[in-house]
Amino acid sequence: MADLQLDANAVLRTVADLPCPQGLPLLGNLFQMAPSRLHLTLEQWAKRFGSPFRVQLGTIPITVWTQAELFQTVMRERPHLYRRFAPMESVMAELGGNGLFSAEGTAWEPQRRLVMRALSFSNIKAFYPTLVAITERLLVRLQEAAKEHRTLEMTEELKRYTVDVTSTLAFGEDPHTLEQEQGVIQEQLTLIPPALMRRVTALFPYWHYVLLPQDRRLARAMVEVHSYIQRMIERARERMRQSPDAPPHNLLEAMLAARNEPDSTVTDEQVSANVLTLLVAGEDTTANAIAWGLMYIAADSHLQNRLFEQSRAALGESKVCPDYDALKHLDLCEAVCSEALRLRPVAAIQTFEPLTDVCLGGVAIPAGTRMLFLTRPSMLDPRNFVRPETFDPDRWRHPRDPSDGVHEQKAYLAFGAGPRVCPGRYLAAVEMRLVISMLMRHFKIELAIDPAEIEEVSAFTMVPNKMPVRLKPRA
Repeated sequence: MADLQLDANAVLRTVADLPCPQGLPLLGNLFQMAPSRLHLTLEQWAKRFGSPFRVQLGTIPITVWTQAELFQTVMRERPHLYRRFAPMESVMAELGGNGLFSAEGTAWEPQRRLVMRALSFSNIKAFYPTLVAITERLLVRLQEAAKEHRTLEMTEELKRYTVDVTSTLAFGEDPHTLEQEQGVIQEQLTLIPPALMRRVTALFPYWHYVLLPQDRRLARAMVEVHSYIQRMIERARERMRQSPDAPPHNLLEAMLAARNEPDSTVTDEQVSANVLTLLVAGEDTTANAIAWGLMYIAADSHLQNRLFEQSRAALGESKVCPDYDALKHLDLCEAVCSEALRLRPVAAIQTFEPLTDVCLGGVAIPAGTRMLFLTRPSMLDPRNFVRPETFDPDRWRHPRDPSDGVHEQKAYLAFGAGPRVCPGRYLAAVEMRLVISMLMRHFKIELAIDPAEIEEVSAFTMVPNKMPVRLKPRA
């Protein structure tokens, strides 16, 4: 047994010893764990039972944890000692998306190298002029809505933007979803995260036996998505055939080049799966992070004025931030999103299971035991962040004075940790600064509803059920 417990003197417990909410015979807590509210249910139980505790999915025990230091331990030991839930890999494989996010073992490492190279500082900096152009297209779309006094569902607008950014950077093709109202790939991609949530948390793979209406919609969407991906791959191959000596210009071409190398371990299926993975990840996570940030901005006129002043100074006469180096003057824009992610983490639940018997936090965990880590409790713990319930973006601005209070960076789990920390975090930071500064420079924003009406929904990521925003052009 690999001994990973933090306190060598801790009383050793088994999974069966952990407290558990009362459930039903045979079914356990199954009907108490609605997928759309799963993170909220687990967080409520964590307050009641402490961490770790146990839930029963039928007869399957699942351990639930909140300690940031144990999360860091598990993440550091991946992929050699821990993996994601096995159902995650099988469900993603069925959808044709078993890429970097869900791949395990030796299949993961070569994919990681390719993706990290594509999303490196240097590549993002070189991509910056294209990012500016796409952000200007978003501005045009928002200006038209403001002129017509239309209320915008901001999460959907931001997803259009992030799909265009991700596709252009990673695959060398801009789908121009910002200029279209219907028939865009984003409409199909939106169906995938909720489907993952349903299937990963299902007691058994019911869709192998009966297809519900939502499963039939997903099946139709996946046909369109994979057709879109295959056309993109064929166009990339044609570009490479026409310029055989040219180096790869984007991640897709790099994956195809790796696929063509002698003794390559990269397969056609992995290339397609990573295209799908990046489309979904790029469309969903950053868009929702910015949307949560806008909710807090809309409620604080003083913060809006501060953001406007910072954005006006950095942008000057430009419509959006004019160059990569000027981004450093927009730290408040990123800080708003960082603070929003602390309070509203898009990745509210992380799933693992050990590959061998381990001891974690004084609990003996048999190999294959399912583990859920909740990321928000540690970020709301006063031992990690001063005034944890308060939205305070200035806590992320540097340098910090020790008198400002505790600020435990290792407890901030929004982008994961360890070898499998989110590879897109640098791109997300650039998008946050670009979009927030553009919005604040050109508009005053207000929510079209009471913020209390905005609900958190577990749809694989944690998303707002709505974010209707009205924009008023600044003079």
